[in-house]
Amino acid sequence: MRYLHLDVFTDKPFEGNQLAVFPDPPALSAAQMQTIAKEMNFSESTFIYPAKAGGDIQMRIFTPGEELPIAGHPTVGSTFALALEGVISRRRESFVFELGVGPTPVTLEWHGDTLHFVWMTQPNPTFGPVVEDRAALARAVGVDEAALAVGLPVQRVSCGVPYLLVPLTTREAVDAVSLDRRALVACYGAVGMEEVPVYAFTTAGGATETAYSRMLAPGFGIAEDPATGSAAGPLGSYLVQHRVVGPGGAQTMVSLQGVAMGRPSRIHIAIDGSPDAITRVRVGGQAVLVGRGEIAVAPTVIPRAER
Repeated sequence: MRYLHLDVFTDKPFEGNQLAVFPDPPALSAAQMQTIAKEMNFSESTFIYPAKAGGDIQMRIFTPGEELPIAGHPTVGSTFALALEGVISRRRESFVFELGVGPTPVTLEWHGDTLHFVWMTQPNPTFGPVVEDRAALARAVGVDEAALAVGLPVQRVSCGVPYLLVPLTTREAVDAVSLDRRALVACYGAVGMEEVPVYAFTTAGGATETAYSRMLAPGFGIAEDPATGSAAGPLGSYLVQHRVVGPGGAQTMVSLQGVAMGRPSRIHIAIDGSPDAITRVRVGGQAVLVGRGEIAVAPTVIPRAER
């Protein structure tokens, strides 16, 4: 099976978030795709199949630990990969992926015949429970309670994939986050919430970025992710909902992620509507091809328990 290796949410090789795109795989079971994604060991791998439900292409997205219904860097990166493959024709301005959440449109911006930038539209946000025990939450994420931003909730937000958004006061506090998973699960249980990834961020200290962020998802088999588009939509929605970002900045937000990992990523966010009625969520960025390869896949390499 052929694959393309891209770095996403960057225009520089060896930064951003790694992605493996399998542009023409044979028919595979979910267990087989999961095994291959675990072997690749990137945050996500994507498998491209013919459309079934009226979109342009069907795409399956797998972390090393599970399948996702939607994700940002796989969608942006796979758009670049399909343009390189010629599946998306030059200068085409729109394309629709069939994902687990349903049809997901992307818009494409070109510099001549070269794809330059991709925006994906995510589902509108849902705002979930707030973790009220801030002292316990601070201990669970490894920071002092004083590092939690005053006046902002620690809240579950989803634009297709739920995250716990943890607002902090400084970039140093974001870099200091270290999860005690057992304590964190107890915090979730106290408000009747299932375990979800943690998205820690601050709006302090950036001259050109709206937020400085990290995403940690041990439940997905991802200790830390360099760039998380599916969390950027919830972040932008949260910042607008809680009036951290006003109407003048809602279309031009940027989240800087992955710095502590040595893989800086810039994720662009645009939110339409008002704090009380968000009508559209878009996440965008660039990607760069860094390699091509093949992986040998035969029935004998798929673990017996997964056949």
